[in-house]
Amino acid sequence: MSWDHNDFRDGFVIPPMPAAPPPAPADGGRAAGVALLNLSGLGLGYALTRRWWLMAACWVATAVLLLVALPADPDGVSTGALVAYLVLLGLAAVHGALVGLRTRLTWPPTAWLAVVLGIVLLAVPAGGVALYDGARDEATEQMLLDRLERADTLVRTAGKQSFPTAEPDYRRALTAYRDLRSDHPGSRAADRVPDRLTSYYTTVGSAYEQQNYCDAVEPLKYLRTVPRTMGEEELGTLATWPDDRLATSLYECGAQSLSGGAGEWTTHYGELLSTFPRSDQSAKVEPSVRTAVDKAVKAVGGDDPCAAVERLETLNTQVAGLPGERAGLGEALGKDADRADRSAASGTYACGVDQYKDKSFAEAVTTMNDFVKNNERHKNRARAKKIAIAAEVAQTVPAAGKRLPTTASGGGISVTVKNDSPDDITVLYTGPVTGSFTLKGCGSCTSYSLASTVGLNFEPCSDSGKNYPQRTIRLPAGTTYFVHKSKSGLGKTPASDTAKLSSGYIYTECAYTTSFGY
Repeated sequence: MSWDHNDFRDGFVIPPMPAAPPPAPADGGRAAGVALLNLSGLGLGYALTRRWWLMAACWVATAVLLLVALPADPDGVSTGALVAYLVLLGLAAVHGALVGLRTRLTWPPTAWLAVVLGIVLLAVPAGGVALYDGARDEATEQMLLDRLERADTLVRTAGKQSFPTAEPDYRRALTAYRDLRSDHPGSRAADRVPDRLTSYYTTVGSAYEQQNYCDAVEPLKYLRTVPRTMGEEELGTLATWPDDRLATSLYECGAQSLSGGAGEWTTHYGELLSTFPRSDQSAKVEPSVRTAVDKAVKAVGGDDPCAAVERLETLNTQVAGLPGERAGLGEALGKDADRADRSAASGTYACGVDQYKDKSFAEAVTTMNDFVKNNERHKNRARAKKIAIAAEVAQTVPAAGKRLPTTASGGGISVTVKNDSPDDITVLYTGPVTGSFTLKGCGSCTSYSLASTVGLNFEPCSDSGKNYPQRTIRLPAGTTYFVHKSKSGLGKTPASDTAKLSSGYIYTECAYTTSFGY
């Protein structure tokens, strides 16, 4: 029997091939496996269900996240980028679950194995997060260490400058140290701060180690304020580190200033006595002051007694102003001040003598008059009066100041001084003896015109009808210098006369006024 192929064609119909494999029966385990595999961020669930473009999209999203996140920095990934990536992972998991529910896997052969594999691969993002957190922590540590190094550099640079210039940098460095300890405790940078503070203190206080005590005062005073920033507990023994050094610097700088005659010593000694009243350094203040007073007292007998007197007067005021009570030095310092005052008063005589010898007659008058006023029982008071008179005469007649007057008085030559002027006058004289007296004004006398005094016949004190106020004194032979001064002194200049007195003669001096003087 034979078959015709046309008969076969006509008797049967061949169905068309399906466009895709028929959906697999729903399998929740397979859906879970695909979802878990997509959560790894690598799109492996899509790979096992042959969704290659979706797998590529997962790779792109993960790559973008890595580009944003790496290298790790202390601030981490921005919240927006992280949220967007997590949303994409969630969508990939949900979509992967829907795809895997009815799609057979190319591998593994069983759904439970896909679930196990998905769970295992979750370690990839979890490990990545852990590694990233570690990297971010290390980046933070490096940032803090850089901050510490910048503070250290500030300190090193400031240590090469004067303190007033460097102080702002010191303060900035201290603020950085404080912030590291308070804001980042436990960090490597914070753990290194205590050692840095030790270096900080030694750098700021380096002038003390170099024995530049005056330069060390302000830096050490600044270091005593550091506990306000860092706290005493944080500083430990450093909190009191500057105290003894500052006390020493205040004393040494004050001692240098005191011995050099500068006035800054009172500031340093005063601060020392107030801040560290019971310190060993404060106990040295009074002996130092006593020595300075001794030196000035001795200098009164030296080449410049006036400077010594001025020094003693200054010391009296300065020492009296020191706050010695809390240090138990009030009484001793008071005695030093009193001794300086007494020595200055008595030393005024030596100063006046020196001024007289230097021809500074106006100054000698003032100085000797002050001495006479302030030293009523001094042994040199009488001679000081004589020197004041002689200096006043020498202001008008410089030759009168060639030698210091003595306390001698009297003589064998009679000299009568008459007042032919309406003013009270003071008569001063010096020579072998020195003295002064006052004559009342002549009530019936008037001033002479200048023209009348230059005539040959001009003879004052010659009117027998007038009762001239007069006084007779006894003087030794030799040259005596006279000065007549109106006691009112207004608009009148002193008149002078130089008399060479010889034994066997009687002399008369006449005082009168003109329109322009005596």
